Amino acid sequence: MTRLVAGVLGALASLLLLAGCSGLESTGDKGFITAEGAVSEVGAGDRGDAITLDGEGLDGEQLDIADWRGKPVVVVVWGSWSTPCRDEAPEVVEAADELGDAAQFVGVNIRNFSTADPQAFVRRWEIPYPSFFSPTGEALLAFSGTLTANSIPSFVVLDPEGRVAASIIGRLPSTTTLVQLVEGVTGAESETARG
Repeated sequence: MTRLVAGVLGALASLLLLAGCSGLESTGDKGFITAEGAVSEVGAGDRGDAITLDGEGLDGEQLDIADWRGKPVVVVVWGSWSTPCRDEAPEVVEAADELGDAAQFVGVNIRNFSTADPQAFVRRWEIPYPSFFSPTGEALLAFSGTLTANSIPSFVVLDPEGRVAASIIGRLPSTTTLVQLVEGVTGAESETARG
């Protein structure tokens, strides 16, 4: 019996040690990612098909991501209820302003079940770009393999052809990080065109 208890305690200790060594943070009961964003880039030759996403925006307008082909598109996944989204909003607006016409920003608002709170968020932070309204998060299915249902906040940079070129899963590390990712996509596209 003592051996059994010692074995169980040893196994539990090992599991706790492994969990403590993990750099992963879960969403817990918050419903969003708590870690600073994990940045990843996809080489031009490794990118999949163009993303297809259309639907209703926060103001009832119809949006289609294909309308912005020809320039990079930054997809911002957010919810007005998310503390990290509120915290990083000024940095996201700064990145959108800095990039100007060089990229199109578009939001995907998830898990807000009416447009009132997200519209107030847009006014409060002076968000200069439109957002898809996806209360159930269904819009994230278009980014399968890049985003999950709990990928909030997150950012996906699409190349001018509409393919996933980079992503930041979690909180935006900095305005500069996002701007450089977009500029990297633009630079890589220029190099490919010249080569």
